[in-house]
Amino acid sequence: MKIAVMGAGAVGAYVGGRLAEGGHEVTLIARGAHLAALQRDGLTIKSPLGSVSGLAIRATDDPSEIEPVDIVIFGVKMWDTEAAAAGLAPLLTSDTRVVTLQNGIDSVATISRHVPGAQVVGAVIYLGVAIEKPGVVHNPGGAHQIILGDHDGDAQVARFASALESSPGIDATLSPNVRRTIWEKFIRLVALSASTTLTRKAVGEVLGNSETRKFFVALLEEVVAVANAEGQDFGPDDIASGLAFFDGQPPSFKSSMLEDLENGKRLELPWLSSRVCELAEKYRIAVPANRAAHWGLVLHKDGMAG
Repeated sequence: MKIAVMGAGAVGAYVGGRLAEGGHEVTLIARGAHLAALQRDGLTIKSPLGSVSGLAIRATDDPSEIEPVDIVIFGVKMWDTEAAAAGLAPLLTSDTRVVTLQNGIDSVATISRHVPGAQVVGAVIYLGVAIEKPGVVHNPGGAHQIILGDHDGDAQVARFASALESSPGIDATLSPNVRRTIWEKFIRLVALSASTTLTRKAVGEVLGNSETRKFFVALLEEVVAVANAEGQDFGPDDIASGLAFFDGQPPSFKSSMLEDLENGKRLELPWLSSRVCELAEKYRIAVPANRAAHWGLVLHKDGMAG
């Protein structure tokens, strides 16, 4: 398949690199020092699932240099969504599918303002990966799964799921209810991001301490309450499975929001705990743990400029 990765940071570069290893024609859309390193040295992936060094892969910062593709993997940070989605036109035909791996619950709706909604595919990714240095991404192990909406049995989406599944270092499945799948990840991600970023600690330390573990559970419970007010049907078993999921990750696992804080970058706080607070006000639900996360991190949300 012909695939473009819009936003080839840690997650996008990892997924694009794995697809290139699987024999697909991949172009990474990146910028800055990371782009320069990809163009000069190729892509290096360090992972217990299989490492690769100096993988030759096309990289650019200009979507207009790329011919239309079968799949656009959309992985920019949430604050870049509008601008990046507006630049997708050169990559699209009516058969192209834009698969969003972004965080939060608003990605599909936002991209659909710029791309016909029938071509936008909701998805989630569970993957711990960070840019170790420009051109080099490190995955410590743990989850490596992409869940795609089946898009009413769309053949192009099914082809892409097969492409992912046949590539090394990725598991892929199709979900008949991707909206619930997106909310499930949102519940888990809000708890992970808020707890690790507030404490400046990896998930192993957060969950290994009885007090911060209670905070993590409170975050989960609050987002479940908001999700159910939005028409979902989560319960105690979902809270337990979310907790068990992170108990099973490498203790060194960090949220991308903590990585961004440590690197002086903007935070996706407005689309995570702050979004929970916004919806909680709408439904008059008390969310003190998420409110604490919002208050504790709001001065950092704009990165070094904040």
